[in-house]
Amino acid sequence: MILILLTIATLSLIIWIFLLLFWGQFWQADQRLEINNIDLPSYPSVCAIIPARNEADVLPVSLKSLLSQEYPGEFSIILIDDQSTDKTGEVAQNIANHLNQSDRLKVISGQPLPIGWSGKLWAMEQGIQTAKNQGLSPDYFLFTDADIEHHSTNLKELVTKAEKEDLALTSLMVLLRCDSVWEKFLIPAFVFFFQKLYPFPWVNNPRNKMAAAAGGCILIRRDRLEEIGSIPSLREALIDDCTLAQKIKGLSNPDNPTAIWLGLTEKTTSLRPYDSLDTIWNMIARTAYTQLNYSPLLLLGTVLGMSLVYLAAPVILLLGFYLESNNLIIISSLTWFLMAIAYLPTLKLYKLSPLWSLSLPIIALFYNLMTIDSALRHWRGQGGGWKGRVYPQS
Repeated sequence: MILILLTIATLSLIIWIFLLLFWGQFWQADQRLEINNIDLPSYPSVCAIIPARNEADVLPVSLKSLLSQEYPGEFSIILIDDQSTDKTGEVAQNIANHLNQSDRLKVISGQPLPIGWSGKLWAMEQGIQTAKNQGLSPDYFLFTDADIEHHSTNLKELVTKAEKEDLALTSLMVLLRCDSVWEKFLIPAFVFFFQKLYPFPWVNNPRNKMAAAAGGCILIRRDRLEEIGSIPSLREALIDDCTLAQKIKGLSNPDNPTAIWLGLTEKTTSLRPYDSLDTIWNMIARTAYTQLNYSPLLLLGTVLGMSLVYLAAPVILLLGFYLESNNLIIISSLTWFLMAIAYLPTLKLYKLSPLWSLSLPIIALFYNLMTIDSALRHWRGQGGGWKGRVYPQS
């Protein structure tokens, strides 16, 4: 028995050494916008597209942050009130009027959801069509969620980054709210796991096929968006942000790679509260099985893999003490230590105590259970959803 446990513990340790040294340096959480007050000779035009479904409570902060951007170029905003029941559209227009920015904001009422579309993407498509109907031909679209508070120079920094580095897509994983106990327990780990799944340095390397984006804040060149068929090419995607990034980066050829960029920020934040286990659980379970392409084999592999990578070390450590095996104790302790070290930069981003790093195994157990629940929901025909809509998957 000790030999079997020793083999499992050693394999887990090797995996963590590989992850830390050879998996894109994902754990360092160091991909940030560094503009250093660079100014462009001229600034391209930008149109922000905001899908909004029952967002009246957050718009006084989020929409105000966009209307107050310190951006030297032409900047317009289209907000799609997606059949809200809380006067989202009226609240948005009142905010613009109060700030004397009514000429910058266009509020439209969303049309009923067609078959074959996800709600958020259908709202985005209506926003883009409205821009065309108004004669707008912006150099960039800014896709942003209605619950994001943008710091005052966020748009200027994104555009400067995109222009200086000739980026087709520039995206920020905004700082998620991390106030409640459940948020502190699970939210930084969500960011950590996302970075591990899509190592940002690889995403940001034009020669690497890895592609990802964070849907809360995406700046994209209009011409490159049209080149992939615009939003209709994504219409059934529940993980629309990463699908968009993959299609954009897929425009590359060996002689002309398409560059995209994905990074972290401490200044642009999400206002969405996840103050209970239920809200976080639903957020993860909505798309976890989609990430696995609805494959039972990938589900089994993921559950076993997560168990080996995150759960084996603490379990074998306890068994090592019980069996009085120094080898088991040493190897599993080292593995848990490396795991904790990898988590520290993400905890620092969220200004949390380093002691939270020791909880990563139990956090991984929760995420394993959420992934299993995501598959169960799919098999029950519940699928994914957005803002109260549920999309069954075939």
